[in-house]
Amino acid sequence: MSTPSLPCRVAISVKSAFTALMDPTRGDMVAALGETTGLRALNQLRNRLLLTKEGRQILKEKPIINSSTIDLNYLSQLPQDTFGFAYHNFLSTQDVSPDTRSEIKYIGDPQLAYVMTRYRQIHDFWHTLVDLPITVEAEIGLKYFEYFQTGLPMNGLAALFGPVGLQPEQRKVLMDVYIPWSIQCASSSKFLMQVYYEKMFESKLDNVIKELGIVRAPKVESINE
Repeated sequence: MSTPSLPCRVAISVKSAFTALMDPTRGDMVAALGETTGLRALNQLRNRLLLTKEGRQILKEKPIINSSTIDLNYLSQLPQDTFGFAYHNFLSTQDVSPDTRSEIKYIGDPQLAYVMTRYRQIHDFWHTLVDLPITVEAEIGLKYFEYFQTGLPMNGLAALFGPVGLQPEQRKVLMDVYIPWSIQCASSSKFLMQVYYEKMFESKLDNVIKELGIVRAPKVESINE
């Protein structure tokens, strides 16, 4: 696999951006947009990972997160105050799977491709830690936080254009609750890409949150869409 030329990346970016904005459920287009616009940010993320022992270990070992590498049944039997149990509970209650992340198609550098893979696969860990449900307005709020954490352009685009399709009630929650939260959490939290989450499953959730400087998102009543 090789990285497409600049003209090809521009063409793919334009097509994927337009399609993703028209239909945010097109995960393939969202993934393509991220890969074709994020090379500079991915380089910066890799450089930051190389600055820490844990980050270098992640780049060396390249852990993969899916149902084959993580024993979800084991996590379900951990004490209820652990990070691992909370992660399993998030997957169960939100009806999501760690096996749904798109494979890399447009990044030729193996290490940068892995950095993007890692970013995608730890998304649900971040959901668990910040205590955000999977709703449209919550996902956009998380994209703000992810942009502050990673600098990936696709997150900035999602944060900028995502609110366009929201209902007034959803937009109010985003503006009044989730965006202020994302700024507060981003300013207090550590660089979360460098965290080897798989080694923290048995740790108490409260301790993990405190260690990483996480500010949990405020609870919001469900909005009928």
